[in-house]
Amino acid sequence: MTDSEPTATQHAWGLTSSGETRWPAAIAMAGALLLQFRLPEKLTIGPRWALPAVEALVLVTLLIVSPTKFDETSRDVRFVSLGLLALLTGANATTLALLMHNLLKSGSSIPGRSLVYSAVSIWLTGVIAYALWYWEIDRGGPSRRCRSDHAAPDFWFAQMENPGVTRTPWTPHFLDYLYVSVTNSSAFSPTDALPLTLRAKALMSAQSLTSLATIVVVGARAVNILK
Repeated sequence: MTDSEPTATQHAWGLTSSGETRWPAAIAMAGALLLQFRLPEKLTIGPRWALPAVEALVLVTLLIVSPTKFDETSRDVRFVSLGLLALLTGANATTLALLMHNLLKSGSSIPGRSLVYSAVSIWLTGVIAYALWYWEIDRGGPSRRCRSDHAAPDFWFAQMENPGVTRTPWTPHFLDYLYVSVTNSSAFSPTDALPLTLRAKALMSAQSLTSLATIVVVGARAVNILK
């Protein structure tokens, strides 16, 4: 092994990222905002365009003040990103609560297709929101992962345990966290990436409960009254 090759300890801790781009996360966030915009107004607080408009403004501001390519000198504006994610997650949870309230209050008078479409929108928004959470917290976020003094890993990926499966040094990017989010929402449990920290476990638990409520409670009822 040469001095430039990463050691097993470095793989287990998580290699320093060679640089990430914000665009995949920004596109995913834009998709979540579009899903919110298409929700019926009875499932939103105020006009359905109001909250997505505020979130879009914050997203554009974030793209302006923060670089789209992360490196060791990148400006850390995680407080803006985390605030935007908290807003998106809270709005999605509110939509789910309103959907369940209307379902229990109105029963079969609610059109089945409307419930199905809303449930799908809530589920997809949750997948995107939690993928962004995982991307932002793991080892201190994308700007911190570029530094050699990055924080301890929040997730243990298979490539970190088996470094020989990749030809080049591997570090997770947004699409890896999106995959973790999809599998957690589908299987209600981690698959190839295990949560190591309490905050990662708390986020994955919240996502599983939200997904379970959406799929089992709302989805099953909507299918029963589908016309």
